Amino acid sequence: MKKNKKINFQDLGHLDYKEAWDFQEELFKQTIDLKIKNRKEGADVATPNHFLFVEHPHVYTLGKSGDVTNLLANEEELTAKGATFYKINRGGDITYHGPGQIVGYPILDLDNFFTDIHKYLRFLEEMVILTLAEYGLKGERSDGETGVWLDVGTPFVRKICAFGVRASRWVTMHGFALNVNTDLGYFDMMIPCGIKDKAVTSLHVELGKKEIPMNEVKEKLLKHFSILFAAEIMK
Repeated sequence: MKKNKKINFQDLGHLDYKEAWDFQEELFKQTIDLKIKNRKEGADVATPNHFLFVEHPHVYTLGKSGDVTNLLANEEELTAKGATFYKINRGGDITYHGPGQIVGYPILDLDNFFTDIHKYLRFLEEMVILTLAEYGLKGERSDGETGVWLDVGTPFVRKICAFGVRASRWVTMHGFALNVNTDLGYFDMMIPCGIKDKAVTSLHVELGKKEIPMNEVKEKLLKHFSILFAAEIMK
């Protein structure tokens, strides 16, 4: 198979969750359709890779293996907070997305890189860990819990980045959500990722600043993503 190490990057800015999901699905399907066509016709057309950044309005999403009781708000309460709710087709439990959060959606054909979902998730975590290190924070993994955390193994452990992915025919979608300038009050309306005994935090809280430049964080994420996947980011 002809491998393509170039990744088409788009920053979608502020976009409704459903619109971004539909766009992901479109890119995801195009790549899978091309892989099927290659196999049927014995062709060797390189498949594309995409990486999207987006900032959503307040929304709660529940993965296919999630428990809806982990959402602690009813429809009226969600409406009052200006939030929406979707059941979606990624792994993982309940997650919040909202303003001040960098959401990343890599739509990669892992046949272009390596066919190992666990390695893929570890690379995404490492991208965030390396980014946090540039701000003097020690991001860590927590055994048996996907994500990036601070102060693992202490009573003060807290999550700063959540992950949830879907893959079919080695093509990925969905991704990660890094809290940068996030209003953490919205996490009170759910049990994050179904984990009851651990808190959630945000980069601006950890650094004691009112706001962190979002574009600055995005550039750091892109740099580490490019290095880890040995890929060229096409803007």
